[in-house]
Amino acid sequence: MNIKVNDTVVVIAGKDRFTTDKKGNKVPKTGKVLKVFPKENRVIVEGVNIVKKHQKPTQQNQSGSIVEKEAPIDASNVMLLDPKKNVPTRVSLVEKEVKGKVVKVRVSKKSGYEFK
Repeated sequence: MNIKVNDTVVVIAGKDRFTTDKKGNKVPKTGKVLKVFPKENRVIVEGVNIVKKHQKPTQQNQSGSIVEKEAPIDASNVMLLDPKKNVPTRVSLVEKEVKGKVVKVRVSKKSGYEFK
């Protein structure tokens, strides 16, 4: 999985693929990755796949409530956003030598940008 926490991603498939801007145009939805589940190949993206969760009353919360929160989506439905060109991009892993050690670095296929 080439997606990590705090990456900016674009949704490329699913019900949350598009949003409307101020002019009324459809634009792809973007967001920051909050959590990654590599074993299930799923990610939680900020503002994407919002679900309503009903909570029962408890000692701390006397009245029950309905909470909106983000649910995980499949990692194949999102793509990394290239910061240079501001477009979705595929990623390759390139081995680089840093301080005498060989390290794998994620590199954008479109612009060659190295993700941290």
